[in-house]
Amino acid sequence: MDQNIIDAGTQNFNLPHDIVTLPTGGVFYKSKKKTLKVGYLTASDENFLMGATQGNKDNIVISLLRNKIYEHDLRPEELLNGDIEAILIFLRNTSFGPEYTVNLTDPQTGKQFPHTLILDELNIKQTANKPDENGLFQTRLPKTGVTVKLRPLTYSDNIDIDKMVESYPAGRTAPRVTWRLQKQIIEIDGSVNPGDIAMFVDTLPIMDSKFIRNFMRDNEPSLDLTRTAIAPSGELVSFEIAFGVEFFRPFF
Repeated sequence: MDQNIIDAGTQNFNLPHDIVTLPTGGVFYKSKKKTLKVGYLTASDENFLMGATQGNKDNIVISLLRNKIYEHDLRPEELLNGDIEAILIFLRNTSFGPEYTVNLTDPQTGKQFPHTLILDELNIKQTANKPDENGLFQTRLPKTGVTVKLRPLTYSDNIDIDKMVESYPAGRTAPRVTWRLQKQIIEIDGSVNPGDIAMFVDTLPIMDSKFIRNFMRDNEPSLDLTRTAIAPSGELVSFEIAFGVEFFRPFF
C-alpha cells in the first residue's frame, strides 16, 4: 500500500469530520467499510473551487476525494460512482445546505426555468440483484446463453478508459464498449482465463452487450439521482442530477 496514502489518512483523523454511509455497503472493497470518515470543505477548498472550470470536472472530483476522505485503507480511486455521489452530496450539504437549484428547459416553450430540489431527500436505489461476497454479480446473457460474473467499474477504471480514448489514433473510433466489457466481465461459464474473456468480448452480440450495460446500471448500488419537475407549461420534465463545477459553487 502507498505509504503516502497511509500518512495522509492518519494525519487527517483529528480534523473535523463526519461519517458518511456508503450506498454500496462496502461490499465491493477489500476493507468492506460501510462508512467513511469525510472532512468538511474549508476556505482552502473554496479557493480551489472558485478557480475550477467545468472542463476539468474529473480533476475536481478526485482532488476533493483525496483531500476529504480520512481513511488509510481505501483509495479514492477504488470507489464506485454511487459512493462518490454520496460523498459529494455530503460535502455540498455541509457547506451550502441541502437546497439545490437547477435550470431546466420547458419542452413546450423551449424556455429555461429554475427548479429547486432537496438533496437530503435522495434515496438509495433499490436493486433486484445482489452481489456475492466478492462483490461480483452473476447473470445469464439472453442471446448467447452464457453465464457471466460481472464487477462494477471503479472511478479509476472510468478514468483509465477515458485516457485510452484520448490517446487513440485521430480519425478512428475508440473501442470504448469493448474496453468496458473487458474490465467488467470477470468470468464466463466458469472460466476466468483472460484470453477466453477477450475472445468472448470480441464476438459478443450487441443484444448481450446492451443487456450487460443495462444490468449493471440497474443493479449497481447508488443514489437515485433521477427527478421530475413541473414546467411552467404544466409539462413534466425528467432530469438527472449532475456533479459539475456549479454543483459546488452555487453562490460564487
